[in-house]
Amino acid sequence: MHLTQLNGECLLHLFSFLDKDSRKNLGRTCRRLLDVFWEPSLWTLLHFHSPSELTKGNFVLGAALRHLSIRWLSSRVKVCNVEDWLKSAIQRDICSIHEHTVNDFLLQVCKRCPNLLSLNLSGCGHVTDETVALVLRSCSFLKTLQLENCVRISNRTLEAAILYADSLQMLQVDFCRNVTQAGLQRFRKKRPSVTLTAERSASMIPDQKPGNNWMSERATKKLLWY
Repeated sequence: MHLTQLNGECLLHLFSFLDKDSRKNLGRTCRRLLDVFWEPSLWTLLHFHSPSELTKGNFVLGAALRHLSIRWLSSRVKVCNVEDWLKSAIQRDICSIHEHTVNDFLLQVCKRCPNLLSLNLSGCGHVTDETVALVLRSCSFLKTLQLENCVRISNRTLEAAILYADSLQMLQVDFCRNVTQAGLQRFRKKRPSVTLTAERSASMIPDQKPGNNWMSERATKKLLWY
């Protein structure tokens, strides 16, 4: 029996064992298998190991997506973690290649994946509070938000979670150096039912531009009400 003679259920089961590249390559062989590749129910979970994978076109974004993970563990993450004003020309060139990739991808998630239940971002040094806030507003069923070593994340994300994430059950902001103790305390007070973890975040040295003192208590309170 030829592969394409299998019924749709069998083909979906077969595709479920393949990685994203294999699914795409198999889908290119004929129209029948391409239709299987595009089947939304096949794409309930997406896991990426670097921002470059987000541009390969070997996956489908749709309303079936429930769990999304972008975990970048490359040594280049260290470059992204350097404060913008401290980066050398070479470091800026490295970052310019992928600086907007994760944010742009998450904007597409906001438009196409309203049923997302969990989002895990690790080492995404360029993802912004504004983008995460938009995810929280657009994906109203989101139950788990894990942010690790995302250096641009600050108290603004905590405030967005207070305002928009009615379904949220767990929030993790580990090693996010611009999250403060005041922000964490406010979140715990406003959303006591949400499990909050923040390993090392409030004890790390936050970004500080030359000539500016980082966040007095008044500045922190003002930031929380952006």
